[in-house]
Amino acid sequence: MILTSKQRAYLRSLATAEPTIMQVGKDGIGENLVKTVSDALEARELIKLSVLDNCAWTPREAAEALAEATDSAVVCTVGKKLVLYRPSKKNPRIELK
Repeated sequence: MILTSKQRAYLRSLATAEPTIMQVGKDGIGENLVKTVSDALEARELIKLSVLDNCAWTPREAAEALAEATDSAVVCTVGKKLVLYRPSKKNPRIELK
């Protein structure tokens, strides 16, 4: 999924109010994490994750890997946080222009 810079900026502004709902830890990106992230994206469309210090992945690497595994888009990575977006198939709430 490709986002324009305006879409990315809009989603980034929405993400500032979102809480961090998941963490990528020392186990890295496994099947369970991918399933959980995919379910969260279907329910929320925009999610924020944190990469713990003991994780072998950098936030950018984790964001790219999760985006590929869940068919989503990386909105941004700031520090140890990353934001992913995927429109919901059943109940889309965020409208991109």
